[in-house]
Amino acid sequence: MIYGLLIFLHVMVSVLLVVVILLQSGRGGGLAGSLGGGISTAMFGGQGADKLMVRLTTGLAAAFMVLAILISIAGRPRLSTIDSVVRQRAAQRETAPLQPVTEMELPEATSPAELPLPPEKDDPLNP
Repeated sequence: MIYGLLIFLHVMVSVLLVVVILLQSGRGGGLAGSLGGGISTAMFGGQGADKLMVRLTTGLAAAFMVLAILISIAGRPRLSTIDSVVRQRAAQRETAPLQPVTEMELPEATSPAELPLPPEKDDPLNP
């Protein structure tokens, strides 16, 4: 339950952080200047909007890092009653005990006369 809530908050903070960063006016005017048309300057004054955006960015970045640390501490919820499939299959399978090899059967040796000959160079089928 807590893990899911932390993930939800982390996603929301991430989206808000992206929006706030895109709304900041940069050297080229940023997205705020092209979309807002100066509305933020009219609402907060010349420097008010920049200070507010910097504070929002700093707060959201800190929340992003704290949530990332909390998510890593909380970890994924583990189901202790269900074991892994690999362990279940290994427990089901019985292995036969190894038996020592007393004698090995080797194939019979062939004489050099019984070996196939390489193809001749004059053969038109084998270039």
